Amino acid sequence: MTMTPRLRKFSLTVHVTSSVGWLGAVVVFLALAVIGLTSRDAQTVRGSYLVMEPVAWFVLVPLSLSSLLSGLVQSLGSRWGLFQHYWVLFKLLINVLATIVLLMYMQTLDYLAGVAAETTLSNGDLSGLRSPSPLVHAGAALLLLLVATTLSVYKPRGLTRYGSQKQYAQRPVSPQ
Repeated sequence: MTMTPRLRKFSLTVHVTSSVGWLGAVVVFLALAVIGLTSRDAQTVRGSYLVMEPVAWFVLVPLSLSSLLSGLVQSLGSRWGLFQHYWVLFKLLINVLATIVLLMYMQTLDYLAGVAAETTLSNGDLSGLRSPSPLVHAGAALLLLLVATTLSVYKPRGLTRYGSQKQYAQRPVSPQ
């Protein structure tokens, strides 16, 4: 199914906007994780963990799901197809993997935010709250999203078996 040019442009705009937004939100989340891990001020550490949870629920999760859905729509409605090119499959895999890890990681974020909300921490009590986990997850997410962005820009060659068969089937038959 090929979309009309107007619908294709709209779909592409939604996909690029949600993907770039997701990338930007991950950078903000990474900054909050660094602040939470390195600050010496107990209230700053608490604040960073309290902010991470709503940022994840209200920004990261919706943008990741929007990027996934709009990417599927874009691939199914354009000439690239979903299963024809390796770079499209790799982007899909990256998006699905990152979204699943994010959704699973939300339990940890909820726990960390709960600890930050329920306790009054002094500078000596920060060890229970400080966790490198948000930093590691945000760093990995940033790397994955940058790889997906690079694939989108460069579109490396390489057809899947399905893509090769489909391309071969679409070639005009020459009379002999």
